[in-house]
Amino acid sequence: MSKKIIQLNEEIIKGELKELVRSSVEETLNNLLDQEAKDLTQAAKYERTESRQGYRAGHYDRNLTTTSGEVTLKVPKLKGIPFETAIIERYRRRESSVEEALIEMYLAGVSVRRVEDITEALWGTKVSPATISELNKKAYVHIESWRNRPLQGGKYPYIYVDGIYLRRNWGGEYENVSILVAIAVNEDGYREVLGAAEGMKEDKESWMDFFKWLKSRGLSGIKLVVGDKCQGMLEAVGEVFPQAKYQRCTVHFYRNVFSVVPRSKSKVVAKMLKAIHARLPPGRRLNR
Repeated sequence: MSKKIIQLNEEIIKGELKELVRSSVEETLNNLLDQEAKDLTQAAKYERTESRQGYRAGHYDRNLTTTSGEVTLKVPKLKGIPFETAIIERYRRRESSVEEALIEMYLAGVSVRRVEDITEALWGTKVSPATISELNKKAYVHIESWRNRPLQGGKYPYIYVDGIYLRRNWGGEYENVSILVAIAVNEDGYREVLGAAEGMKEDKESWMDFFKWLKSRGLSGIKLVVGDKCQGMLEAVGEVFPQAKYQRCTVHFYRNVFSVVPRSKSKVVAKMLKAIHARLPPGRRLNR
């Protein structure tokens, strides 16, 4: 007996489900806007009451890009009272989640053209380069505000510093840029990222500028600076924080050792190093 075979077109089903969700979002938002207008006027459409505040004068269409797709909002127009919706901020064209995704993609190094293609695939609309540029300006304002914030966590006895190298696209050319980073432990035992700044290279001048910048923002009470054995950093620490002691970072020290140890001997040497550090008293560890 022959059996009927049911075939499902997965793409069509996905498209219909996506449209169902989009239309549901659109309907819900428009219902919320209508309810806001009703609350403001204290009357429903075509209803006449003594407590009525203002009158409806139709609506205007406004597009909003959501994570479910682009929806058309019918924003009520009122006479006698202003209509300020709490559902959607004035002049806002995208949900914050969409904006955050755009900013994260750009900061992660995704090209503007690639961002356009991704947004069209995800949300059905292509975001212009001008929009991406405006969103990034907002992000950079917050980043700079965080970078230059006053250090109000009290004293920072322990501070870890290092320089990491990243590739940057500048005028179509890629170059390696050193980012100087400082992470501290405050008096309550909590870690805090104090700052990050471009150093171009890990020389004394770059580290001097970096430490002075941290000091101008309120960095104080340093007892111990932990870092690699970069000569420029060592000289800068001695001049900017003369009261602080220096300790070589154990991770960097291990990496330096393993760079000259045969691979076959790595496990044995690692056990030896751990045994040595476990036997050293605290004072000896700081001064090694």
